Amino acid sequence: MKQLYIGLLLVMWGGALPSCAPPSSPPAGTVRIRWPRDPDNLDPLVVDNPSAYEVANLTHCSLLMGRESAHDFVPWLAAAAPSITRRGDSLLLIKYRIRPEATWDNGMPVLARDVAITLKVMQSEGPPTASAQAMFGFIHDIVPDPTNDRQFTLVCAGQSPEHIHSSGDFSVLPEYILDPQGDLRNVPLATVRRHPSLPAVQALGRRYQALQLARHPSRLPGCGPYRIVAWQNGRYLTLTRKKNWWADALPTAPETLQAFPAQLTYQIIPDAATATLALRRGEVDVFSLVPPAEFARLQQSEADRKRLNFYMADSYQFLTSGFNVQRPLFRDAVTRRALSLLFDVPALIRATQQGEALPSVGLISPRMRPYYNDSLPLPVFSPARAAGLLRQAGWQRRANGPWTRAVAGAPTQTLRFSISYRAGEPTFETVALQFQAAAEGLGIQVELRPTEQSVLSGQLRAGTTDMTISNFSGNPFSYDFTPLLHTRGIGASNASRYSSPVVDRLIEQITSTEDKLLKVKLLHKFQRILAQEVPFRVLYFLRYRVAASNALQVPITGLKPGYEAARIRPAQPLRQ
Repeated sequence: MKQLYIGLLLVMWGGALPSCAPPSSPPAGTVRIRWPRDPDNLDPLVVDNPSAYEVANLTHCSLLMGRESAHDFVPWLAAAAPSITRRGDSLLLIKYRIRPEATWDNGMPVLARDVAITLKVMQSEGPPTASAQAMFGFIHDIVPDPTNDRQFTLVCAGQSPEHIHSSGDFSVLPEYILDPQGDLRNVPLATVRRHPSLPAVQALGRRYQALQLARHPSRLPGCGPYRIVAWQNGRYLTLTRKKNWWADALPTAPETLQAFPAQLTYQIIPDAATATLALRRGEVDVFSLVPPAEFARLQQSEADRKRLNFYMADSYQFLTSGFNVQRPLFRDAVTRRALSLLFDVPALIRATQQGEALPSVGLISPRMRPYYNDSLPLPVFSPARAAGLLRQAGWQRRANGPWTRAVAGAPTQTLRFSISYRAGEPTFETVALQFQAAAEGLGIQVELRPTEQSVLSGQLRAGTTDMTISNFSGNPFSYDFTPLLHTRGIGASNASRYSSPVVDRLIEQITSTEDKLLKVKLLHKFQRILAQEVPFRVLYFLRYRVAASNALQVPITGLKPGYEAARIRPAQPLRQ
């Protein structure tokens, strides 16, 4: 970015990214990666799918980064882990210092005021901030250090250890673009939270909206190692490594600040068979989340074994079927429990994962002992038991007709609904078809609704779906289920729209305790309640499968997307 643009309305200069096709012979240092879908929206405050998440982590930096190898969050933009002070029994003070080398693309340093404006834009009216507010609403204020403009303290409500991790887990955005005149520099975050209608706050929201970052992400550069140079929706996205990225000045860069490929080109190939052919032809270098059948076929080919490497990793990603619990049909837990028994999980694992997946009683992986509640039995496919539970919930079926239920003061309900899922996803379609067949065997009519992802995301936020099939990703170092199941997440990331004061308090207790034994007890109780309430049914945890050119070293991880793109580099030649 150029200083020339400071103070201008960026909507005037931030044009669309070039859409010329990527060259058939990519420049040296290019790594070509297959994506199954387009990121759709590259607004850093709307990271709602793996492709968008991957781009955000390459173009922006957070204060902290989760590392599977460390089973914890580690410093990224922060110079070190934050220091913690507890004030009374209700406030947590988290003190950060930004790395002295960190700069924006125009050479300006990354400062505390950049963190402050990022938090303020989350609280402003207009931008798509509902999800960010739900996730980071515990940060009530930011206090800059008067002696060091790279140092600041976050004032957090509650003393949850999870707040320490979450407090550094958002992309830091540049003040010089979002508030070029510094109008909000002396306005505390606490004031912005209480008075979002202040003229300066409203102006911030309008500036952010005017950038139209969903389709024009280059208008808001990050301080990460890559910048987007081309994006054609549904075809490809290309990032180029910055020639003078600030972390290059470090004598020894930690893994979080390593960036090797000169260029990353993501080729969007929805069909797995087509992607496999591109990999075999050498048109794609890395194919992650390879469907099990394609992965097995590649491994069985002698020619493919000679030029490809194959990797597998246990992931923290799980497949679910969720209920919109605000729909009249699904408001009672007994009906939800009944319908959850119509998924034949062992058969689905064989059909969709070649037997390589891990069934679970809930949203904690069975590998995460002692937090996983292994005293709970895995739900068993049982249409007969499902029918019994439906009768217990008040449903009746006469002859070969539909299931109906009388409701006092309301029309008679008929058990008929739809199940929505992302179009073009074979696993989702297999699950939906199996459920539909089992349901119709009991006389329950189920309509399948494959839906384009951006449309489905809007439907989930608006609460207009019945049942959905989707993937969620967890991690091994955080157990904060606020976005997924807390009342505060409704309208944002709580797609089931589940709300329970008991579960809300339990989530808050889980995130606030530092006692490991107590956390185990709370998590076991949490899993027991969800097994009864069933806002969604966890079917299984996936294994990541990656096939890649053996000319590359590809770091593999159980965290999405299964590899670390920035750390891919040429393979070392074999010694004679």
